[in-house]
Amino acid sequence: MLKKGMFKKPTYIKISDHQNKIPGAVQEKSIQESSEAPAIPQGVWSKCPYCGETLYVDDLVQNKYVCYKCGKYLRVSADQRIEMIIDEYTFQEWDTGIKHTNPLQFEGYMEKIQQLQQKTGLDEAVITGMGRIHGEKAVIAVCDARFMMGSMGYIVGEKITRAIETATKKLLPVIIFTCSGGARMQEGMVSLMQMAKTSQAIKRHSDAGLLYISVLTDPTTGGVTASFAMLGDLILGEPGALVGFAGPRVIEQTIGQKLPEGFQTSEFLVEHGIIDGVIERQNMKETLFRLIRLHKQNRKFRPVSKKGDLLEEQKDSGKGRLDAWERVQIARRLERPTASDYIQLLFKDFIELHGERNFKEDGAIIGGIASFHGLPVTVIGQQKGKNTKENIVRNFGMPQPEGYRKALRLMKQAEKFNRPIICFVDTPGAFCGIEAEERGQGEAIARNLMEMSGLTVPILSIVIGEGGSGGALAMAVANEVWMLENAMYSILSPEGFASILWKDSKRASEAAGVMKITASDLLKLGIIEKIIPEKEPASEKNLPLISKHMEREISCFLADYTRMDTEEIVNRRYDRFRRM
Repeated sequence: MLKKGMFKKPTYIKISDHQNKIPGAVQEKSIQESSEAPAIPQGVWSKCPYCGETLYVDDLVQNKYVCYKCGKYLRVSADQRIEMIIDEYTFQEWDTGIKHTNPLQFEGYMEKIQQLQQKTGLDEAVITGMGRIHGEKAVIAVCDARFMMGSMGYIVGEKITRAIETATKKLLPVIIFTCSGGARMQEGMVSLMQMAKTSQAIKRHSDAGLLYISVLTDPTTGGVTASFAMLGDLILGEPGALVGFAGPRVIEQTIGQKLPEGFQTSEFLVEHGIIDGVIERQNMKETLFRLIRLHKQNRKFRPVSKKGDLLEEQKDSGKGRLDAWERVQIARRLERPTASDYIQLLFKDFIELHGERNFKEDGAIIGGIASFHGLPVTVIGQQKGKNTKENIVRNFGMPQPEGYRKALRLMKQAEKFNRPIICFVDTPGAFCGIEAEERGQGEAIARNLMEMSGLTVPILSIVIGEGGSGGALAMAVANEVWMLENAMYSILSPEGFASILWKDSKRASEAAGVMKITASDLLKLGIIEKIIPEKEPASEKNLPLISKHMEREISCFLADYTRMDTEEIVNRRYDRFRRM
């Protein structure tokens, strides 16, 4: 167990100790003024290894070891990391003193280990243990680049595996801060086997329904990237961190390929759908706390009281005033509220998660974890933009295969942690470009239809604007489907319907009436269960009133479905579509 005050920063840091305090930083020698003036204590100043600016150490520590001149992230030691993340005096270190071996009888290896132990005060390249984050218990492992570049040998793999196994027994979340050059060459195949060993432990932890958060710091490469670093339920990265299987130097020396600027950074991985997000160091502790809280199984749902203000009863308030084509035009309005607008008003503590872990982040679908009246939920929405710039980022609300695969990843994660799923449907249809076809658009939609049918948690889908074809259905294989009064839900666009059946797209307004695509039509057909009224077409002005009605209805839905067992939830969903 670490002693009380072990991580407390001294008033001044001696230069001899300071190299350990700010790894990678070049230290300035102490400055001696005239004999009349007092000497400036050693270790007050440091030099940024990136911009070369002289920095005041206390300010640097206060800034979480981020250069306040250039903004670059300095590497930190394991004890500094624990001090920043874990509540003071709550950390208990585990599994120290494991005996080192030299499986290859590599010359000088044991001597190197002993030298590093004396220099760093570490027994190996990782510290593991248990502590609290704003009071919440967590098992934590922190790699330290000062010890053989954080490489993973037998002891690193053993300590991480033991930590995960203990977390599984204690039913605790695991957080691992990665910082590693990969497998340790001096231990050969024994080192390589640690990749499989740690991954097996993570699988058992996951099968127990427990949370694992991986935080990628600079650098994370090689066998660590190809094992526990990339197996988190949630994968976060520090800004600018180098992350990749093969590092830039290895790639260049092996195949002679020069990497472009910004390649293999945390930001690059978000853009390519590999990790959930980039979190600044100042916000890391709070983010981890919120994520742990949102994954706690004992959170209690507080339904909206049925007493108080009476909300307008469900009805088609505009019936007889607007025809189908007019509703289509309203559903397509640029100023109509989007999924993110409803998410902001209906849920608390929303944390957006990115990517499908494979190819690309799709801005046409947003999703993440949130709280609804104390109950953790997974929220996913098809997202349009409100101007040309936003619509380019959001692809005009037309998801690509990666968007549907991201949605499914979040749904499967919701199932693991027993979170209800709430989807907001608003798309003219799935993107039909060449690249979408190349990457399996049809397969991605079909996979969602099949997998959603068997999810063991309640699913609610709400059509808030356009519900276009299979691209909408891929988010609407739900226990119940609702529509806003002026939304539309159709087999394809009225223009497409008219073009195919009548060879004349100008008859779109006529087609809209024939297709039965309005909320009132679909309620009569039994395609949807509920209409959310729009006394006036949804806009920023009346969004709070519509959201209030929606909030009450969602509360009733969750109160009903969270009382059901998993078999009943799945069977009800199956029977719903079986009747159609």
